[in-house]
Amino acid sequence: MLHSLRIATLAGVMLLTAVATVNAQTATVDDTAKFLAGMMPSADSPLAPLTNDPAWQRHAKFFDSAFEKLEQRQISRIRAWADTNLAAPKPTMFYMFSGPDFLYANAFHSKASTYVLSALEPVGSVPDLSRLSRGGIASALYNVERSLGSILSFSFFITKQMKTDLQAGQISGTLPILYVFLARSGMTVRSVSPISLDDQGAAHFAGENAGPNAVRGVRIIFAGSDGQEKTLYYFSTDLSNSGVKASGFLKFCATLAPANSLIKSASYLLHSGNFTTVRDFLLNNSATIIQDDSGIPLGYYSTKKWRFFPFGRYLGPIDEFAGRYQDSYAALFRRAQPIDFGIGYRWRTPESNLLLSVRLADDGSPAIDAAASAAAPPAPPPRRPRAYIGSRPLPDFWPFSR
Repeated sequence: MLHSLRIATLAGVMLLTAVATVNAQTATVDDTAKFLAGMMPSADSPLAPLTNDPAWQRHAKFFDSAFEKLEQRQISRIRAWADTNLAAPKPTMFYMFSGPDFLYANAFHSKASTYVLSALEPVGSVPDLSRLSRGGIASALYNVERSLGSILSFSFFITKQMKTDLQAGQISGTLPILYVFLARSGMTVRSVSPISLDDQGAAHFAGENAGPNAVRGVRIIFAGSDGQEKTLYYFSTDLSNSGVKASGFLKFCATLAPANSLIKSASYLLHSGNFTTVRDFLLNNSATIIQDDSGIPLGYYSTKKWRFFPFGRYLGPIDEFAGRYQDSYAALFRRAQPIDFGIGYRWRTPESNLLLSVRLADDGSPAIDAAASAAAPPAPPPRRPRAYIGSRPLPDFWPFSR
């Protein structure tokens, strides 16, 4: 009898231990990314049972539809454009003023192995979702949807709304958005690590002290379907002259240069005198620059160092950025080739402009290895630039009523 009791007690302890182990299991970062993206996590993930929740199922259906439309309307067309017009991409791509926009970084530069994104928005955090209450998860998923509303509709984040959305609830900052974009881009997230840069640009991990002017960020190791590991850095940093001069951010970037750069929907900040340092850095450390007209003004490019390939149509800035019209840009775009996707503040395809600038070799010869078939057609006879009259306002924020 005593022997049987001991066996029963031991069995009970083992059962409780097994239950506790299951309950203590935390979801992997990849399963967390998939769950937030409305995609099924691993079958043995603690998040798998939560996919039976109607709130998650609505979330998944919503994202399935939104990303399918975005893929057809823009992303697949951007990838095709990049395959045609970019021949020898560098391993690194810089995307200043990006927010958490890995989606378009990858669409334009899918062959990069290192991505460096930077903006003011904080990294934030993603807690163990399996420990959130049912209502907490539904609220978190809704906030993620709202945060992505404008970029899924118009190709850019609306900064004021993003600041509000990314501070709401237990899931905050840019990290959950990066998770969603990585998962929806077909990536497997392998590790996520906080990173800090000291004032010399050296990277510090695992709580190491990077000094009083440390730039905070995150390093994400991920892989695509081919299994090749890639690195995504996102840094929360001030890109104004005073901000970058006080930090080591550009020194860190310089160790990865030369790079291919992307600038879009950048609030025309590079037009102002307060962002000359980062503007000069991009001009000096980029092999190619893809931008809309909110990027670097044409007058700052040296025609002895750069060759230009305009695409789309230049109609001038939207009303929110009146005064940033560029006559030289208008003249350049009279010989532009068409594009079949929208980009930037003028997100409608017939109104979008895209400029591919290719840096020439040191001897001044065209760097034709960087541009595959972007030869522009002959320019028509010059005519006086048309005065900019106005534009349609930004559309209302994408509704999320169910």
